Amino acid sequence: MPTRHRFALGAVLLGLLLPFLDAQAASMRLGNVMSGTMIHKDVQSIRERRFENIVEQKTDFSCGAASLATIFRYAYQKPSVTEESVLAGMLEVADPELVRQQGFSLLDLKHYVEELGYRGRGYEVAPQTLDEVSIPVIVLLDLEGYKHFVVMKKASGDRVYVGDPALGNRVMDREAFMDAWNNIIFAVVGEGFDPGTVLLDPRQPLTAHRMQDVFAPVPKQKLLDFGFRHADLF
Repeated sequence: MPTRHRFALGAVLLGLLLPFLDAQAASMRLGNVMSGTMIHKDVQSIRERRFENIVEQKTDFSCGAASLATIFRYAYQKPSVTEESVLAGMLEVADPELVRQQGFSLLDLKHYVEELGYRGRGYEVAPQTLDEVSIPVIVLLDLEGYKHFVVMKKASGDRVYVGDPALGNRVMDREAFMDAWNNIIFAVVGEGFDPGTVLLDPRQPLTAHRMQDVFAPVPKQKLLDFGFRHADLF
């Protein structure tokens, strides 16, 4: 191939790849796909895709705060909630010395959400009924000795969909999840919950097997089973 042709091809490829290399979403323009047309396509970087609909933790001990912020922002339609605001509020209701030594606990999360007028409910869930958890909840995982809060979006078949504030969206093998989980879920209950939250509709793996995970809104009876009141649903 002549040098000028290789240079032209390289320039075209670089132009196509630049939006993906950027850390921010962008609109990509494709010209001359059809004569006289210009196509605009929104694209995401890999990092944006990984942390889509998740509040990323910024410190080693703020996974609980980031998980709560994720629940409030994407399940309770509070886009102004940040990891920093939740962290500041949790420090006001927690024992600072214990936080320095051990990090935040589920009890700290419960005290914080109740200060905001919500209810924090902890449930012990049998492994065989994990698929019946029909709202996004916070769980504590033991990852090789490191205790880490994440958002469990849903479980289906051999997969558990997790919003990890440190690693982003991921799909865990059910057996691996069970090995790391303590069988406790923490649910935030209160007015303003969105039964159609995006947290219950995670992106699917690019396989035909994903068709078994078709999303459906949470029925009101399921919400009542998890501690919501009739007044919360209307």
